[in-house]
Amino acid sequence: MDSATSETHTASETRTPLGASADNGLKLVVVGGFGAGKTTMVRSVSEIRPLNTEETMTQAGEGVDDLNGVRGKTATTVAFDFGRITLDERNVLYLFGAPGQERFWFLWDRLFSGTLGAVVLVDTRRIDDSWYAIDRLERHGTPFIVACNDFGGPTFTPQQIREALDLDPHVPLVNCDARSRESSKIVLITLVEHIKELYAGQARAPRQELV
Repeated sequence: MDSATSETHTASETRTPLGASADNGLKLVVVGGFGAGKTTMVRSVSEIRPLNTEETMTQAGEGVDDLNGVRGKTATTVAFDFGRITLDERNVLYLFGAPGQERFWFLWDRLFSGTLGAVVLVDTRRIDDSWYAIDRLERHGTPFIVACNDFGGPTFTPQQIREALDLDPHVPLVNCDARSRESSKIVLITLVEHIKELYAGQARAPRQELV
């Protein structure tokens, strides 16, 4: 799933120019375990031809990367994926996909710099792979939501997934198909709405006066 999309862009969509009036860039990051579908999500929703740093997987990586459940995967991201979505004349959304293997996690802190929020993409067949992403985001204080990518495996109730990930009740949990542009858009809209609610709550909170 991490290498194909079910909806293709037209030639005009892949070459959408950035408007001269755009002056506000908003950064979101897609993180998650190895093979969870991060590259696929960036590809499916980006209005431009995405930049990616995929390399062919070799036998040398078999002793390093956990391939359980993703034996059919032939390429992997070694730095980051990058896509773009124009929100309006002045606002542009920049979408970064983080590498999933543990040996590339050192890149995450730099990717999180200046990030408005994040999507934690979860493969429920390998749910333990999501722990590191959630822990790092919580340590950075970065708002995030959790999106369960549909790989056609066993289904779990939202409560089962929340308990497995020890999610706070306020963290949104959604299902998605990362291959689908519409499904990926819903995920990003959910994240943006979550961020807006968090900032609105902070604005309503009473200020403490210094004595």
